[in-house]
Amino acid sequence: MPSEECNMKVTINNKQHETQAVTLSELATQLQLPAKGVAIAVDNQLKPRGSWGDVAIQDGASITIIKAACGG
Repeated sequence: MPSEECNMKVTINNKQHETQAVTLSELATQLQLPAKGVAIAVDNQLKPRGSWGDVAIQDGASITIIKAACGG
């Protein structure tokens, strides 16, 4: 029996997305996020960049991605 790809439904910055990413690190790569100046919170809990590879994404998770901006 062939394995089916598992798409999870998550909310990223208040928009529905489907992803096959299992961890925040995989999601950051999928979304092509820059290496610096980005913060990610899952269900309103900020996750340190060093832990992204260890943070599993759950179906239905609410993810907030914040990008730093220069200027004023």
